[in-house]
Order: sequence, then structure tokens, then C-alpha cells
Amino acid sequence: MAYTALYRKFRPLNFNEMVGQEHITETLKRQIIANRVGHAYLFNGGRGTGKTSAAKILARAVNCLNPHDGEPCNECEICKAIISGSLTDVVEMDAASNNSVEDIRSIREEVNFLPTRAKYRVYIIDEVHMLSTGAFNALLKTLEEPPEHVKFILATTEPQKLPATILSRCQRFDFKRICNEDVVKRLKVICKESNIEITDEALKIIAVLSEGAMRDAISILERCTGEKNGIIDESYVRELVGIPQNKQIYEVVKGILENNSNIVLETTNNIINQGKDIDNFLWEIIKYIKDLLVYKSCNNLDIYNAEEKEQMANLSKIVTKDKLLSLIYDLSELSNNIKWSSQKVIMFQVGLIKACIELEVRNDTTIPQKISKEQLNENTNKMNIEKNDVETNKVHSKIESNEKNNKSSNGGNLPYWNNVIDKVKQNGKMGIYVNLIGSVAREINDMTIEVELANKNSFAKQVLETYENKSELEKLVSIEAGKTMNIKFTSQESNKQSKNNADSIENMITGLDIPINIIDE
Repeated sequence: MAYTALYRKFRPLNFNEMVGQEHITETLKRQIIANRVGHAYLFNGGRGTGKTSAAKILARAVNCLNPHDGEPCNECEICKAIISGSLTDVVEMDAASNNSVEDIRSIREEVNFLPTRAKYRVYIIDEVHMLSTGAFNALLKTLEEPPEHVKFILATTEPQKLPATILSRCQRFDFKRICNEDVVKRLKVICKESNIEITDEALKIIAVLSEGAMRDAISILERCTGEKNGIIDESYVRELVGIPQNKQIYEVVKGILENNSNIVLETTNNIINQGKDIDNFLWEIIKYIKDLLVYKSCNNLDIYNAEEKEQMANLSKIVTKDKLLSLIYDLSELSNNIKWSSQKVIMFQVGLIKACIELEVRNDTTIPQKISKEQLNENTNKMNIEKNDVETNKVHSKIESNEKNNKSSNGGNLPYWNNVIDKVKQNGKMGIYVNLIGSVAREINDMTIEVELANKNSFAKQVLETYENKSELEKLVSIEAGKTMNIKFTSQESNKQSKNNADSIENMITGLDIPINIIDE
């Protein structure tokens, strides 16, 4: 007998088996009992929240020969035929691959015929937002005045893409994300019926990883059962999905809050050497800091054990809510920048060092109202990191003008370049802003400007040349110039000598005097 995936095997067969959507299932059951079922429904919600399952249950319930309290019996010939997929009166259509006008026209032709065996001909159109404009127009008339023997159930994850004319003709039901408690309850039922041994802590981790999607939770559970013999615990789930242990995440966050970059780098090196995914690693750090903020705000933590809660309590005493918020924003920006980098490990580790130093600056309440270049260099020389890589928004806003840097053999700054830098700062793009301080720009032809960076190493150039950052700058420059402009970045070092990117990165790391591994990706 062919193997059936768990999420298909345990797909709900009636409304009572659906998890976390009682506000929808109770309404549908009342409509069925009162024989007031509408002609068109729109089921909206995130992936794995039960939209398609509810549509199939509703299709059976309106056609069931022996319904009970608004539920299908799943035993009569009609219910069994719908479950097996042999009843032609219930049509499931994937709009992602059947989105043309011709596909909808075929439906318009079919609706005029009476059902062969069932009471209603039911059309379930999944991912309906994928239909073309012409297909929506073709569907509109049929959806507005369908024959009495036809029901439409539309499902989508993006209702904003549907025309208002379609939305106004449907009863809309919004499926919400399923809470972790409900996910765990359902997983326990599945584990019991499938003879799967798993700890409560592991189930909580799976629920968190599913992000409110029941199907995702079941899929993760199925992955855990693939090779594991014996009880599935929390550490095995973390190992399987490639996320570090809470203890390691705690060490990294503790190092950041205590401005201890050595501990941060030592821990991250160990985790990276274990082959953990950097994106998952950073996501776990951000999530941990978010949970720390929640704990500090309302003393509420659901998925942590007693020891972990004690660790979080100790951390909450050495940091303020504002600093935690700033860390979340900074690391989220780092996460976006890493996606475009060819050296993820370097970007990741230097980003964490920067977080350590910026938090140290935020903690320093004795920062003067004005900081000269000499004072700024003296502060940052503690870690041998260029000033443009480490200073915070508060310090940057008080840096004196860089007129000396603007005196360049390039013939002077473009008149609007300082406006571009100011707009970058106003837009909160601090990762771009800090690397543009002291830069000089000149127009080398009608379509291109050259930006000479004040940084003496190529790391700033590498950051600015990522697709996202460069596009942001080119958009602002084009607005100021009144025409489409491209940007070419150069640095003082590159003007003096030609070096490849690998050599530049190695020189920067040597200056940090901290062990960082370079991994070619």
C-alpha cells in the first residue's frame, strides 16, 4: 500500500476536527442546518490554516444524504465519492496553473448542466488570486447570478489581489493563524494515533516553527519521524531543522548585551562550524531578543523551561526595552543585507560585532553633545574597526561636517549629493548612511556618477554594492538629478592600488584582531 503523508492522512473530515477556526466552522454549520448556504464563499488566510479542508467539508455537507448538526456523515455514497475524488459534481481547480480565460469559460459552460448525482455542483477554486484579469471578468457574471444548483468556494492567501467586484459577490471568511496551544493539541492526537513518541518541549518547538500553519507543523513532525528511533526530544528537532540550541543563542545575546565581542565570535564560530544555517541562526537570535523584550514587558514566556527563564531574567536586568528594540531593528536590517551578500559569514559576524559596539555607545550616557573626528577615531580604535562601520545613529547625527573630505581631485561634490545622504538617514537606512559619511560624488557622464568613499577598506564598498542598497541609492540620486542615473563606487584604497575583494576582506579581518573564519560560498 502506498505511503500517505501525515498531513493528508490527518486532513480534517468534518468541521469539529478543524483546529483554531471555530469562528468560521460554527457559522458554516448554522447555515447548513438552516438551509441558508450562500452561492459563493471566499476563504482567506495564511498557508496551512485549513482553507482547502473547510472547502471540501462544506462541499460534502451541502450534498450529504445524512447530514447531522451541519456536519457531513462521510459514510453515504455521495460523501465517499467526494472523498475519493470520483464524483464529477465537485470540481477542484488550481488557479495557479489554470488561470486563463478558457479555463473559466469551461466552467461557465458546465454550470448550465444539472449535477449528475449530487444536489449541488460545487467548484472549489484554490489560489484564486492567480487568475488573469480576463479570467476574473469571465467569472464575474457567473459568480453574480449562478444557477441554483451551483456553489462556488474560492480560496486565497492574498485577497487584496482580487477585484472588488469579485469580493462583493462572496461571503468572506478570514482564517486566522492557529495558536501554538491548538497546534500542540492536534499534534498530540496525531502522535497518539501514529505511535510517535515525542516530548512536550519538542511539540512546542514544532508549533513555534510552524508559525500558525497546521500543515507545516505536521510536515515538520513527519520529518522528525523519518530517521529517529525512540523518543523525539527538543534537541533533535532543533538539530533537524538546523537551528542552534537555546544555550548557544543565550551566549550570543548575552555577549552582545555585555559588549563582549570575543564571546560572540567564539560562539558563532562554533555554531557555523557545525554547519548551521546562518539565516536560521540570525532568526533565532532576533526571536530570542524579541522574547526577552516580551518577558521584560509582561513577564510572559511559554516555550522556555525554568533554567532558560532564569537566564532571561538575569539578562533583562542589564538592558532596557529601548535598547532591545534597537537591537531587533539593527539585526533585522542585517538579515536583509545578508540575503544579497556573497560572503554571508563575514557580513554576519561583523554585523554582530557592530551590534556589540553600538550597544556600548548607547549605554554610554556621558557622550558629549559634539564629538570631533579625533575623539571618534580614538573610541573606535579600541576594536580597530573603521569609524563608519561602528558608530550609532546618535553619534552620527552629531558628527561635524566633512568639508575636508569633500575637497577632492574629482572636481568637487555634486550639489545634491549631501541631500541624498540626508534622505538615506531620514529613511532609516543606517547601514547605507554610515558607509557614505565623508564620501564625494561627481558626474562622469550623463548617466553615471562616481562615488568615492571615505573608508580606506573595501568592506563599505562591498556593503553599498549589494543589490538592495545600490538600488535604493540610485533611486534617490535619480530623483535629485531629474533623470535615470547609475552609481559607480570607488574607495581611497582602490584609487591607490588594485586589489581583489578577497584580499580586502582579509585585511579588514586582520585589523579586527578577532578570529573570524572565511567560508567561500
